[in-house]
Amino acid sequence: MKTSIQFRLNGHDTTLAADSQRSLLAVLRGDLGLTGAKYGCGIGSCGACTVLVAGKAVRACLATVGSVAGKEVVTIEGLAPAGTLSPLQQAFVEHGALQCGYCTPGMLMAASALLREQRHPSRDAIAAALEPHLCRCGAHQRILDAVEAAAQHAGNTP
Repeated sequence: MKTSIQFRLNGHDTTLAADSQRSLLAVLRGDLGLTGAKYGCGIGSCGACTVLVAGKAVRACLATVGSVAGKEVVTIEGLAPAGTLSPLQQAFVEHGALQCGYCTPGMLMAASALLREQRHPSRDAIAAALEPHLCRCGAHQRILDAVEAAAQHAGNTP
């Protein structure tokens, strides 16, 4: 049964009529046209669908749209709302921290959550935060390097 669900999405108040038990990923991609969060495994293991909910990294394939009612949701599209890359995104570009790009949005969102919690995490903390994510193209070391560089950037913002 559809209900009215209100939340803040990428800085904008959003209201939609949806079955509150539908996956957040399905609503973001299908109803709202935000395709940055990717469908990967569908069971929360690969991290391709990661978004931020109230500042925390959440697997959108496992979260229901009803669970975000009243909360702030940020997708990869919301990291650069003014069209300028965030320092974290810029570090990914500079370090070549992507290859096919499929896992990149999820990695960026998980790294963003980490940098919101810890301004200067250790390499081990970065690796632990990104451990559940999977880059099948072999860019994982460059991804770690990029997050580490962004963390070392004075006054960084994710």
